[in-house]
Amino acid sequence: MKLFKRAISHTTAYFRSAIGIKKQMETPFKTIAHRGASGYCPENTQAAFDLAVEMDADYIELDLQLSKDGEIVVIHDLKLDRTTNGKGRVIDYTYKELRQLDAGSWYSNEFAGEKILTFEEVLNLYRNKIGLLIELKKPSANPGIEEMVASILKKHNWESWGKNQIIIQSFEQAAMKKMASLLPGLPIGVLVNYPIKKNEAEEIARYAEYLNLKWTLVNKKLLSYLAAHNLKTFIWTVRTKKELEQIRQYSVEGIATDYLKLFK
Repeated sequence: MKLFKRAISHTTAYFRSAIGIKKQMETPFKTIAHRGASGYCPENTQAAFDLAVEMDADYIELDLQLSKDGEIVVIHDLKLDRTTNGKGRVIDYTYKELRQLDAGSWYSNEFAGEKILTFEEVLNLYRNKIGLLIELKKPSANPGIEEMVASILKKHNWESWGKNQIIIQSFEQAAMKKMASLLPGLPIGVLVNYPIKKNEAEEIARYAEYLNLKWTLVNKKLLSYLAAHNLKTFIWTVRTKKELEQIRQYSVEGIATDYLKLFK
């Protein structure tokens, strides 16, 4: 814990001096910390989320899956191998087993001891601090996750967080339709990494407010098409100044990045 606090203090101090914590000017779009401030800390960890708050992001984007015993945990990959010292599928481990893994050392020894968080921990830690853009990671491989997420959001009185402070998204449209029926009024997003088919936006707009595009797909015609169906758009995932400048020419609701300093 002491090492974690020193690492966060050192990292935060660096960005305070290098780019400043508060925005120097208002951006025309929401800034989204992709898996937290994942360009500077191990993704989907408290370190990455805390730094995103310090760097004044509007949202942290995070990924949810289920453990073997039905705990909702925050991790991107279906397997543990890349971002922890564990091996195999997340869903094959109990939460107690997952909690014993190191989710930080793969990135840097500074973050040794970082733990896999639960969804409830994130809700408790970041309420009234930052918006949450929550991705259900492959719901078809995590059966029942929609109902579990809805139950926890109800428990935490999600409607009291403020307008659009909690948004749920996924690539799987069936799961998002289910979330919309479970929690009417909850902002829903559909992630898209392919060219939109004719009339597809009209169908998505029946249950979602956002159609969130991979940055390489963005063009004026497509954005006009989405706007005509009252769909807002978050763009993912911008990682260079060149990519950001390309997207800045369009009117979009938000931009996700690993590197928040691009927006300063």
